Parts: sequence; structure tokens; C-alpha cells
Amino acid sequence: MASTDHGGGEEVTRNKQVFLDDYVSGFPEESNLYLTTSSIKLKVPEDQSGKDAVLVKNLYLSCDPFMRGRMQRDLPPDRPELSSYSLGSPIVGFGVGRVVDSRHSDFKKGDLVWGSTIGWEEYSLIPNPEDLFKINHTDDIPLSYYTGILGMPGMTAYFCFFDIGSPKEGDRVYVSAASGAIGQLVGQFAKLIRMEGFAVYEHYHRYSKFLDFVLPCIKEGKIVYVEDITEGLESGPAALVGLFSGRNVGKQVVKVAQE
Repeated sequence: MASTDHGGGEEVTRNKQVFLDDYVSGFPEESNLYLTTSSIKLKVPEDQSGKDAVLVKNLYLSCDPFMRGRMQRDLPPDRPELSSYSLGSPIVGFGVGRVVDSRHSDFKKGDLVWGSTIGWEEYSLIPNPEDLFKINHTDDIPLSYYTGILGMPGMTAYFCFFDIGSPKEGDRVYVSAASGAIGQLVGQFAKLIRMEGFAVYEHYHRYSKFLDFVLPCIKEGKIVYVEDITEGLESGPAALVGLFSGRNVGKQVVKVAQE
């Protein structure tokens, strides 16, 4: 519920957040994560700290295996997207949200976005939104797909299969885990084989090319995508930890808010 900050005249609202309680050395448990509540101004700061920033209301959060790695202590900081989580900040991953306020020229209020800098919270202030992608949403495609088939997992499956795998007609494709976010796509891509060369992070600028291939396949029913959607941020820790015991079938997603 939103209220007014009478001191500055800015709207303030509740912000539920998921934090890491302590670094993990073994199998993650729900007790390693906890839910807390803070407040947040629904306005990007007007000082230097808010220059080029965007404020996003999170709608869907992606549960991904790499997040377990970030629960370890003292990971190398050279790749921020794979560095250790800070115990004083919400855990971070991929997600889908709607822009509430923006000081960045590429984003405006109301834009739908997905990216890798989304915090596990109801609202995220993103200082450097260069890793956010705008979504041209249509009603015939579930918005949650941008945490999976139309996001990082889909890109990973596609790029690794066509670029790293370099398949040719007659090759046999073996998928060791075909029920998760990535594995369920690889076999279907094999049946739709077409040679394209990509690499994931280094070729994010070719995302539109990826969409040109995948979107028609979804709309024409050539690819079937399975999701396992959990409702509510408070259910997020159980959903994330459940990845590592095979609790989910398909892409595990946490729905934070209505679209």
C-alpha cells in the first residue's frame, strides 16, 4: 500500500525483499534466505546517484541454478553478474518488470523490461540499466516467458546448441536434463535445426535476431514451453531451493505482482 512522504512530498510504498542470511557451503535450504520489508520512494533520486537509473516494479522473478553459486563466499568480482551476493542487499537474478520511473533516455514509465539486474524484491532501483531489454509485449505470449524461453534460458539453449554444438543433419542430440528451463528447449531446437552462430553474453546485441527465430515458433506451436509458477515473493525461497531437489517441472518462476 502506498503512502505519502510528507517530508518530501514523494510517494512511498512497502518493498518486500529476499535476503541471504549467510553464505552457503553445501546444499541450500530455505533457512538460508529470509523475507524482510522496507520502504521505497516511487521516484528515481534526482541527485547524481539517480543519473540514468530506472525504478522497476517486479512482476516475475526467475529461479536459476547459477544463483546457488552466488550464495558462496568470496567469488571473484571480475564478473559482477556471477559474484557473491551481498548479505546486506536483496539477492539478484533475472526477472521481468514494469518501469515506474526513469532518468534513462532509453526507458520511460510503463515500459516492460527483462534483465539480469532485478533484485528479489517488489521494487528495484537499477542504477545502470544497460543490461535491461525492453519487451514489445503482445497478449498471445505470456509475459512470464521472458524469464525463460524468451530470456536468458532460451538464449542459452539456442546459442549453445547452434554455436557451441554446431549440429549437422544426421547428428544425434543427447540432453541429460530435459525437463528444466533450458533442457526442454534443446531437443525442440534440434528438430527445427537451422545454422546460426551466437554466444550468450557477448551477443546480447543480437537479441532481436533470436526473437525473430523463436517467437514464430511459439506462435505456430512448433515449440511447447512448460512453466512452474509460484505465487508471491514470500514463496520465492522455497521455489528457488526446490530447483536443487527436482521439485519443479519446467521453468521455475515466481510471480511477484499482477501485470
